[in-house]
Amino acid sequence: MSRNRFERELADLQRLSDVKRINRRTGQPLGPEMVSFFKQAEKRQHKFGKIGECWAALIPDTFNDHCALESFHRGTLTVLVDSSAHLYELKQLLLAGLQQQLLLACKAAGLRKINLKPGRWYGDGEAGGRKLDFS
Repeated sequence: MSRNRFERELADLQRLSDVKRINRRTGQPLGPEMVSFFKQAEKRQHKFGKIGECWAALIPDTFNDHCALESFHRGTLTVLVDSSAHLYELKQLLLAGLQQQLLLACKAAGLRKINLKPGRWYGDGEAGGRKLDFS
């Protein structure tokens, strides 16, 4: 192989390398953003955890399998209930005085209102059982 041909092939390889290379700028470090995210999530979990403990303690076990705490925003707790029958019964329990007990027990966490809404947080499993689905 001659020196001229070698230099030509080397130049072609360098040109191909330059064309195919993608120069990406490095962004901001991810560490500080992750730390702030986890600090915020920790505060949310702390409040939501207290409400969840009160909910589990005061709501009968027969309803705990059929409802899930969806969100807590501006003092309003949103609860998903998987069937209209359980939604009706849970609403009747709350109106009978259970809501006041929950509001008093979770007053320090900022709970002011409870909204019930129909919905499912699980998909149907293959064997007819429940499979969690948060999509």
